[in-house]
Amino acid sequence: MNILCFGDSNTWGYKPDKTGRFDENTRWTALLQKKLGPEYHIIEEGLCGRTTVFQDELRESHRGLDMIGVTVEMHNPLNLVIIMLGTNDCKTRYGASASVIARGLDQVIRKARLNASQHFDLLVVSPIHLGHGVGEADFDPEFDERSEVVSRNLANEYRKVALQNHAAFLNAADFASPSTMDREHMDEVGHAALADAIYDKITALEKGLANVI
Repeated sequence: MNILCFGDSNTWGYKPDKTGRFDENTRWTALLQKKLGPEYHIIEEGLCGRTTVFQDELRESHRGLDMIGVTVEMHNPLNLVIIMLGTNDCKTRYGASASVIARGLDQVIRKARLNASQHFDLLVVSPIHLGHGVGEADFDPEFDERSEVVSRNLANEYRKVALQNHAAFLNAADFASPSTMDREHMDEVGHAALADAIYDKITALEKGLANVI
């Protein structure tokens, strides 16, 4: 069973202390692989700075919409696609509301399905919230207090998108929080908790229980 995990730095496994990437014993995608076992193939497609549809003028090719099609084609056939995007869309330069970000997510989902060689199940994951004060000078000034609010509003909008696209839904913020170190990325505890939550969701999906959001 092939499972594509398409996301940003919290899927890539960025360390809150800015020293690089968590290893395969820590990041949630790798932990999920261990929990599911060898009959499953977890495909890690996380990219730091990735958005849904917004163009980052400082980073080329970081729009999820630009990459999802070719990514799906590269890894066809897929049984399940997990999409967790939206944190970077909360940056002040975009000025986007949660509903606008959700519309971008919907475009990403539709393009993924257009490029698939067969039907796949879909799990929409609303990302963890941005921590209070994330935009302060010593943290990440690309965000501000409004960004925090937008991040907290994503789950309600993403749930609607999941319903419209006949997808399962999970709110990562119900299980994990940003590290106090950078107020943006998960620490080891957060990765472990998210891996457990997604494992449970996949198990329910296989039993036909996860389509009810």
